[in-house]
Amino acid sequence: MLVLVSYDVSTLEAAGRKRLRRVAKVCQNYGQRVQKSVFECKVDAMTLEILQDALLKEISLTEDNLRIYRLTEPLTKNVKEFGKFRATDFDAPLIL
Repeated sequence: MLVLVSYDVSTLEAAGRKRLRRVAKVCQNYGQRVQKSVFECKVDAMTLEILQDALLKEISLTEDNLRIYRLTEPLTKNVKEFGKFRATDFDAPLIL
């Protein structure tokens, strides 16, 4: 399944800036950045739980906001993309 992870971490204090970097690093381990605080992640149900748990360990529930959206199939109908950035096709062969 494809999920969209977005977050807003309070960076007024040094601890918040550290949380922001840690949240971004967790997201980078599971998907690709599509905007500054938005990631697309292709995960199965178990990996989604692991991702969610890892993110909840990093954020402050009293200061930050975390949202995870499940994007429904068919993606070509439900996800429209405009502009310069082109997302990685997770289903295409990976060529290094």
